[in-house]
Amino acid sequence: MDRRRGNDDGLELKHLRCLVAIIDTGSFTDAAVELGVSQAAVSRTLLALEKVLGVRLLHRTSRTVEPTTAGVQVLARARLLLAAADELVAEATTGHSRLHIGHAWSAFGNHTTEFQRRWHHDHPETELRLVRHNSSTGGLAEGLCDLAIIRSALDLKPWSHALVGYEQRYVALASDDLWARRRSVRLDEVATRTLALDRRTGTTTLNLWPEDERPAVEHTHDIDDWLAAIASGRCVGVTPRATAAQYRRDGITYRPLRDAAPVPVHLIWRRQDYHPATHAAVALAIDLYRKNRRTHTEQR
Repeated sequence: MDRRRGNDDGLELKHLRCLVAIIDTGSFTDAAVELGVSQAAVSRTLLALEKVLGVRLLHRTSRTVEPTTAGVQVLARARLLLAAADELVAEATTGHSRLHIGHAWSAFGNHTTEFQRRWHHDHPETELRLVRHNSSTGGLAEGLCDLAIIRSALDLKPWSHALVGYEQRYVALASDDLWARRRSVRLDEVATRTLALDRRTGTTTLNLWPEDERPAVEHTHDIDDWLAAIASGRCVGVTPRATAAQYRRDGITYRPLRDAAPVPVHLIWRRQDYHPATHAAVALAIDLYRKNRRTHTEQR
């Protein structure tokens, strides 16, 4: 018989748990106690595992149990597989007790901390996790989150969505740039510089400028690449206020951009099988952006 084929029953998690229990407890007797089975059942399970794999896994004497060379390798893989299986079960059983909100560049910008604090206070039963994913849907299309914060020009038709607010545009530039001494920058001035542009997840397009007055462009791949290009001094960037709030870096200065339309901020989610806490998250985001807008209006 081909030893690689082994037992027709195949590998099961109980086989791996048995091997780990034997090694961790140091004996078949103690492993049986830990697993809640008889010592004979432990012996049968180990034998079944050795038949499946076609190798001997343990050296057993009257006093000690030691893994063979093959056993050491199998034990290491068994621990990884069991940890992954336990994680899978935990995620499935927690169900909607976690809310994942994805974003490509920044979460809620200067509202992020307040959003987290209020969520923890108002919804302690649902753990909030903010997930950064470099895709146009912030990880929603990839199944990595329950909702996503979107600022880029995305076709929203495939998704349920809500407009939560607007953010002013800023210019990002090297801190030793002459513009860093100014209070603000005009949109037409940016056209005289090289613009760092992320076509996949960025919020800036050349449509901000007339066709015959557009800046030169250097394309970047993600937020880190974008910041590096700007810090070098060879580019400037145009971005929502959220980036300025969330990515304060040495060598980078942000200045308000005048005469440019603000950036709309949307939350999007799947039409079917959406998270029960979706509407609570949308309501909180809208409230934070509304309060921010009211504060700025009162300060004028």
